[in-house]
Amino acid sequence: MNVNNQYITDRMSLYNGDSCEILKDIPDNSIHFEIYSPPFVSLYTYSNSDRDLGNCRTYEEFFQQFKFIVVELYRILKTGRLMSVHCMDIPAMKERDGYIGLKDFPGDLIKLFQDCGFIYHSRTIIWKDPLVEATRTKALGLMHKQLCKDSAMCRNGLPDYLITMRKPGDNEEPIKHPDGLTRFIGEDEPDAPKKEPTLKDSKKHRNISMAKEDPVYSHQVWRRYASPVWMDIDQGYTLNRTDAREEKDERHICPLQLQVIERAVELWTNPGDIVLTPFLGIGSEAYIALKMKRRAVGIELKESYYNQAVKNCHSVIDEENQLSLF
Repeated sequence: MNVNNQYITDRMSLYNGDSCEILKDIPDNSIHFEIYSPPFVSLYTYSNSDRDLGNCRTYEEFFQQFKFIVVELYRILKTGRLMSVHCMDIPAMKERDGYIGLKDFPGDLIKLFQDCGFIYHSRTIIWKDPLVEATRTKALGLMHKQLCKDSAMCRNGLPDYLITMRKPGDNEEPIKHPDGLTRFIGEDEPDAPKKEPTLKDSKKHRNISMAKEDPVYSHQVWRRYASPVWMDIDQGYTLNRTDAREEKDERHICPLQLQVIERAVELWTNPGDIVLTPFLGIGSEAYIALKMKRRAVGIELKESYYNQAVKNCHSVIDEENQLSLF
């Protein structure tokens, strides 16, 4: 395995190197869940390395190179298990693309994943504030002055998406929630209304008193999770990325919101499962996997991001050790 550095314990395996090479050494059908935010083509530049997918010269070249990684992600994932990918539409810019518009990056990713054998499983829209986007990007289509001038060029804000794909075959280790969903991950936790058992319920479960309350909290939580649009994700709830930045960083990194990772890990893994990210960054996915009593595998090309990821992940173990003293 060609790695620059590595940090390995019984709970995590973190590597500083090229995913395209390191993934090849991971055994077939050994990973329970994959979740990551890939480079958004050339929208964000993470390093000046020729190996960085964010530095591909064209949109088409990005997909040609990314396919080498997707093929490996398919191979190492267990049958019947899932891969979740955080992405968004890519703005087309006049100076770079010759026109102002949008590129269907999520749709093109889905096509690539299907070409590599994955089954399209689900797509979740993650709401984002268009005013925040307008302030941050100065996008012409979101400017109020453009509305006043000529609204033909106005557009909606860009949400995030969580695209989930499934590897064909039977899942040999069912992901069970015997008590339903006992907690809520997100903002504005739903109320937990209760109902009395129906006559049908009482006949089926004769030991249940008609006066006994039957909590439906899990149903309310699942209703929010099953929604095609997640309106309740805190956009600011991410790992601190300041320490990972370097003076020569061309633009900036874009960490995935922790609540999105938590929901995905809660829904699609069991405790003890192995969660992998081929784009570790500062460690968001691995950090949450460890917090939720899963194991983590992460690969990061850039040394400063890798070093911060190790610190972030190790902080979970330190916190657990401190709690065990009480």
